[in-house]
Amino acid sequence: MLGTFLDTHPFAAMLEKLPAFPYPVMSDRAAWEAVDAADRADLLALYESCREPYPMLTATQFLGFVRSGSRKVYETPYFYRRRKLIASALHCCLTGTTQALDDVVDGLWCILEESSWVISAHNINPIPGSPAPAQKPLPDPEAPYIDLFAAQTGMVLAHISAMLGDALDGVAPILRHRVSAELRKRLLEPFMSRDDYWWMGFLRKDLCNWTPWIVSNILFTAAIELRDKRLLSDLCDRACRMLDRWIAVLPEDGGLDEGTGYFNMAGGSLLDCLQLLERITDGRMQLWEDQKLRNILTFPLVTRLEGGWFINFADCDARPQLCGERLQLAGEKLGIPALVQLGLEHRGMPSGQLSDVPHLTRLLDRLFHPAPAPAAQALPPRDHWLPQLELRVYQQDGFILCAKGGHNGEAHNHNDVGSFILFVDGEPQVVDAGNMVYTAKTFSDERYTLMNTRSAYHNLPMPGGCEQQPGTHRRAAHVQRLPDGLSLELAQAYAPEAGVTALGRSLRLTEGGFALQDEIRLERAEPVTWVFMLRHEPVVEAGVVTTGKLRMAADSDLSCRVEEIPVTDPRMAANYPGSLWRLLLTAPAAKHHHRSFRLERA
Repeated sequence: MLGTFLDTHPFAAMLEKLPAFPYPVMSDRAAWEAVDAADRADLLALYESCREPYPMLTATQFLGFVRSGSRKVYETPYFYRRRKLIASALHCCLTGTTQALDDVVDGLWCILEESSWVISAHNINPIPGSPAPAQKPLPDPEAPYIDLFAAQTGMVLAHISAMLGDALDGVAPILRHRVSAELRKRLLEPFMSRDDYWWMGFLRKDLCNWTPWIVSNILFTAAIELRDKRLLSDLCDRACRMLDRWIAVLPEDGGLDEGTGYFNMAGGSLLDCLQLLERITDGRMQLWEDQKLRNILTFPLVTRLEGGWFINFADCDARPQLCGERLQLAGEKLGIPALVQLGLEHRGMPSGQLSDVPHLTRLLDRLFHPAPAPAAQALPPRDHWLPQLELRVYQQDGFILCAKGGHNGEAHNHNDVGSFILFVDGEPQVVDAGNMVYTAKTFSDERYTLMNTRSAYHNLPMPGGCEQQPGTHRRAAHVQRLPDGLSLELAQAYAPEAGVTALGRSLRLTEGGFALQDEIRLERAEPVTWVFMLRHEPVVEAGVVTTGKLRMAADSDLSCRVEEIPVTDPRMAANYPGSLWRLLLTAPAAKHHHRSFRLERA
């Protein structure tokens, strides 16, 4: 895709001059004094909240991941360092003073002194087909690796060095010289000379958000640091061909199986790359009309629900913090007003770009890419179908049904083939529990011991108490879009020992409600339990289940059990504070089960 374009439009020919720094530097007082007053106050308050000294980053903190499985023990001080550095640099730029300059100098020096910019959970580079490698306990400074946050750290240092250049040189020119030297040693040279980093796509084909995220940050860094057109052209060409390998993994419908919660790192990073490539070639490299790229960039329009909620299959937050400015820009580039509107709804305050993993260019874009006056428009009812991702979204009478097929080997996979989410009047009723704080278990052979990844905690049946199993071969079959929903066959999602010979499922919105129908055939007589994950406590009286805005009549032969699931995980609690509720309806043993469930307004 990008490579095909470059085969006929060589990058060296398009790059007529070296790119200028795209944001105002500290000495550009007119630009910084024109920053919106609310944005200014937000960022100055951020600096005040980061007045604690730069924390130590110790070897034992790094070892915490292999010793206890905790990522936070290292990541919390690691990201605080970067957040404080950015806040201090912005204070200098916003005020035009050097009050915070020593904090910038100390932050740069701390980070330059780090043995590695790779977080402890990423200190590994597995190659598919090889035995699972042992986690490296400590990084090797002489063998730098590029992970998500090493690349992002480089972007932050390059931009701060450029923004505060004169002020930093006034302290000691060695600072900026060392920034440049470390960027080349840790990032730019390995990026050009190594082919064995898995996310590059040379050795491994099952790529994910790592590729666009890392490539975008390398491009940001190179556009500032490389002052030789040939070197920059070669790097951009190589970066584009890596992006192609990631784009090739995605379906033509643009669906991101990692979920909308990863759009910032996936589709948003692709947008970063496309915008930068257009800018440094003075508009010669434009790919905004490519349909697959358009599909990728508009994915959040398909998955948006209401009130900040999004479809959250896989490791995805139900209320993700999306970069609204990036959605706004995508809508402007693609000429899609609804995407611009969605972006405006999610612009938030600029400090929001630092609340998770601190991203400086996103913050600067938020500051210097103005928001147009909102043009309120009624969006059409949701009726979406992504045939390769096998995601169906349909809206009727205040109900929104989100149903999925796919397989259980997706990126950030949950064992959830055939599961569904149901919203009523803009509020979640039947839910997907979504994501939890990542630990060593999350991406290990213990992944499916976690509650949120198991099919037993999704809206699915358990024939004979058996759950779905992971793997790309555990997939939906005979998937059909219905005018009002989805039908599919789920038997392949279960292991042979479950004895499931057929499991046909139909999910539909009907007048005033939702209808679920399952027909299950088993090799032997077994009970079947249907699981419903609910946002509100279900009350069962006289065979009728009432939960939130819904009620459902349960067949008289079904036994009913209700489990409260207190949400103690901080990440999940940000979406679902309090408790979730698990309703289990169990049918007596039989070889053939044919059940219908209808959820109506309470």
